[in-house]
Amino acid sequence: MAGKTNHQYHILAPDIMPLMGALTALVMTSGLVMFMHDMPVGKFVFPLGFAGVLFTMWQWWSKVITEAHQGHHTPVVQLHLRYGMILFIASEVMFFVGWFWAFFDFSLFPSALSEVVAGQWPPKAIEAVMNAFDLPLLNTLILLCSGTTVTWAHHSLIHGDRDGLKKGLWATILLGLLFSGIQAYEYAGAPFAFGQNTYGSAFYMATGFHGFHVIIGTIFLIVCLKRAYNGDFTPKHHFGFEAAAWYWHFVDVVWLFLFIAVYVWGGWGHPVH
Repeated sequence: MAGKTNHQYHILAPDIMPLMGALTALVMTSGLVMFMHDMPVGKFVFPLGFAGVLFTMWQWWSKVITEAHQGHHTPVVQLHLRYGMILFIASEVMFFVGWFWAFFDFSLFPSALSEVVAGQWPPKAIEAVMNAFDLPLLNTLILLCSGTTVTWAHHSLIHGDRDGLKKGLWATILLGLLFSGIQAYEYAGAPFAFGQNTYGSAFYMATGFHGFHVIIGTIFLIVCLKRAYNGDFTPKHHFGFEAAAWYWHFVDVVWLFLFIAVYVWGGWGHPVH
C-alpha cells in the first residue's frame, strides 16, 4: 500500500520546537551575561529567555507523550530513547567530575595557591567546616531511602500495581523535598560563605549543583506522579518513569561521593560547626 511504513522507526514531521529551543536558549544565556555585567536590560532579557525555554520544554515533551499514546514508541524507538537518556546521564557525570576535579586539585596541591590557602586545606580562613555526621549524614540516609522508594514504585509499575506506583512516587517526592529543605537550612547556618576562598567556592558549587539536580529530579517525579494518576504508564510502556528513576539513582550516587569526598575527607581533622 502506498504510504505504508515497513519499519519500526518514528520519522518525525517538521516542527518549530528545535528552532524555538535554540533561539530561547540564546536569549536566556545572553540575558544572563548582560545581567552579570550589570547591564539594565539583562534583568528583562534573561527572564524572557528562561520563560521561552520552559515553554519549549513543555511543548516538546508534551508532543513526545502524545506520540507515545499514538503508538509511535515502538521497541526500537524506546531503545533509542534509553540510549539518549544514558548519554545524557553520562554528560551529567562528567559535569560533576569537573567539580570533584577542582575540589581535589585545591586540596591535594594547596601550595600552588599559597597566597590564598597558606599551604593548608581547608584554608586558615575557614574556622570551622560542616559536621559531616550531622545534617549531611541525615540527608545521606534520606536519599538512600528515596532510592528504595523509587525502586518500589518501579517494581510496582512493572507488576501492574498502580497503587504501589503512586505510593512509591509520593514517598520519593516527599523525601526529595525534605532533602532540599534540610540542605537550605544547612546553607543558612553555614560557618563560611561562597566565594571567599577556594574551599568555599568548591564546596558550594559541588553541593549546590547537586541540590539543583535534586530539585530537577523532584519535578521530574512530580510529572511522573501526575501521569500515573492519568493512567499513562503500562508495564511495557513507561520510559518516562524509567528515565526519572535512572536520573534519581544518578543523583543518589553523586551524593554518596560528595558526602565521602567533600564532607568527610574534605573536612577531616578540622573544627566542625
